[in-house]
Amino acid sequence: MPHWAPDPLDLKLLQALQLDGRAPFNRIADVLGVSDQTVARRFRRLRTTVQLRVLGITDESRLGRSTWLLRLRCTPDAAEQLAGALARRPDTAYVSVISGGTEVMCAMKPRNRQTRDELLLDRLQRTPRVTSVSAHCLLHHFYGGPLGWLSKINALSPDEQDALSPPPVEPATAPVVLDDADEALLAVLSRDGRAPLTALQAHTSLPESAVKRRLDRLRSTGILYLDVQFDHGHLGHDVVAMLWLTVAPASLADVGRALAGHPEVRFAAATTGQANIVAATLHPSTGDLYTYLSDKIGALDGVRSIETALTLREIKQLTYEPAR
Repeated sequence: MPHWAPDPLDLKLLQALQLDGRAPFNRIADVLGVSDQTVARRFRRLRTTVQLRVLGITDESRLGRSTWLLRLRCTPDAAEQLAGALARRPDTAYVSVISGGTEVMCAMKPRNRQTRDELLLDRLQRTPRVTSVSAHCLLHHFYGGPLGWLSKINALSPDEQDALSPPPVEPATAPVVLDDADEALLAVLSRDGRAPLTALQAHTSLPESAVKRRLDRLRSTGILYLDVQFDHGHLGHDVVAMLWLTVAPASLADVGRALAGHPEVRFAAATTGQANIVAATLHPSTGDLYTYLSDKIGALDGVRSIETALTLREIKQLTYEPAR
């Protein structure tokens, strides 16, 4: 696709939003040395050019829940329909068609065991033209979640990053139980992470001060984080790859940490299954992917084998927008 070329200020704004998706425009403008109007105008343009969205994401691990990665092999004529059906579910993310159009992959965040089993053991097993289903529980995140790929573009100086970074998240303790008002806040923020307090108040019927306290608590405990959804292709990354690595158990942590430091990696986690690490990577071309596999992955001790698949089409990132 023809690429829209971002300038340094666009990249700074993208990284600023990754650091703190709810940072007011005047705060961002002050740190970047531009006007509020300039930041607002650039934000609106990025929404059009790279389909920028700032979304509130719930960290399932803080609630005692697990995230699963599903691989669904199907006949080619069923892939798009299956991916669309999964994308419309509120408990899925990163739904894509891979492997020459014969496989659909998605992340699933079931709220409870019953929901998980209903999908995995009943509904998908009875879906026509699905030839196999494999489900992999994510055991440990090396990169991803609150650490979005935009954190790696180094558009901001260290001082700018410090000025725009929110307070650190409290260490995880026991799983947190949410009440109805928390759930209502998270539901609104999942559609618009920058929703103003007045909009959040309207959906909870709580005083604005109470909404602000709840929002601050959800963020400080790590239950809520802000992530940035955008079209990677417009930033020059036409090739999106999924890597499944089989790694010697003694090398699992070292390989995971190494992947987290690679600028090509936007997500990496330890997982159940024959391949025990999964990673999502971004590349300008297939030649760059080859170089990455041969030079960087090939240099990692403990990697026994690797399976690679290209993403043909992303149906859903963090939220589903069928008109995109």
